[in-house]
Amino acid sequence: MLVMSLGAGVDAFIDTASGSFVLTHPDLRIRETVREFAINASNRRFWEPPVRRYVDECIAGAADPRGADFNMRWIGSLVAKVHRLLISGGVFLYPRDSKDPKKVGRLRLIYEVNPMAMLVEQAGGTASTDRRRILEIIPHEFHQRIAVVLGPGLEVERLIRYHEAYGRGEDIIFEAPLFYSRSLFRSM
Repeated sequence: MLVMSLGAGVDAFIDTASGSFVLTHPDLRIRETVREFAINASNRRFWEPPVRRYVDECIAGAADPRGADFNMRWIGSLVAKVHRLLISGGVFLYPRDSKDPKKVGRLRLIYEVNPMAMLVEQAGGTASTDRRRILEIIPHEFHQRIAVVLGPGLEVERLIRYHEAYGRGEDIIFEAPLFYSRSLFRSM
């Protein structure tokens, strides 16, 4: 499949047996309603608290105030996940983490993230680092790495709001075993 944008939407073409491409998915759009998210959950211990909050809400499903069950799918390939976003919807997160403090993210801005961010935005979605729009970032080095959140605007904006609240100190979770989940003073 060839997926492309000329700056006015996104179209997808299938390669036929004759070697020609046929338009099969005109004007692809990112779905606003999401019930699927993609993140490498093995890195949870390194995520920032706003990312953990977002993922915990998705995992809580119908029991959460959002009242919806979510599926988690980790493909491990940015291109494959963006294809899935365009065809089926969802949110893709490769957030900054504390695993290697020298790296702000894992994916490279110029040749991995920017092309996918353009496709997502041309399909009506949002592409962010969770702090700013990806396509507004001016690279300062060729292999520059960044955090990535791709998907419908409302979901990406939710994660941005969580980061902003955390940055203002409004959403800091107090965890102290003596007084919290394993507490002698826990109220039942």
